[in-house]
Amino acid sequence: MNIQLGDIGKIIQLSIAPVFMVSGVGTHLIVLTNRLGRIIDRSRQLENNLAPDALQHDAELGELYTRSHLINRSITLACLCALCICLVIAALFVGDAFDIELAKLIALFFVLSMVSLIGSFAYFLREIFVATRTLERDRLKRGGAFKK
Repeated sequence: MNIQLGDIGKIIQLSIAPVFMVSGVGTHLIVLTNRLGRIIDRSRQLENNLAPDALQHDAELGELYTRSHLINRSITLACLCALCICLVIAALFVGDAFDIELAKLIALFFVLSMVSLIGSFAYFLREIFVATRTLERDRLKRGGAFKK
């Protein structure tokens, strides 16, 4: 294992783009966990006040559970994406340090990270559609109080 300073600099240069990607995925995870927290808070609030309008609350709870499952899947895929990116960075260093050809493995991890990120965004978008559909339904229940 004979690593030169120039080799480390080259590896760090190669790993900068994946590091920025991890940062972006981390920001995405913050958004997702904040949304999940709001969904959980609203669910607890409805469960505490279930008696008077049980039927209406039950429908809203069902939608909140659907949203929480969608967000949970999105979080899982975002974490898988971040893990794969970290494996790309580690493989870059290991491959260079031990002079092992890991290009195919690095490409595989990168493609897996992209597929996971696409899936995460797809679930996130689906959750947004469910949330806005619920908002529109509630607006119509109130008699369309807020027109477009």
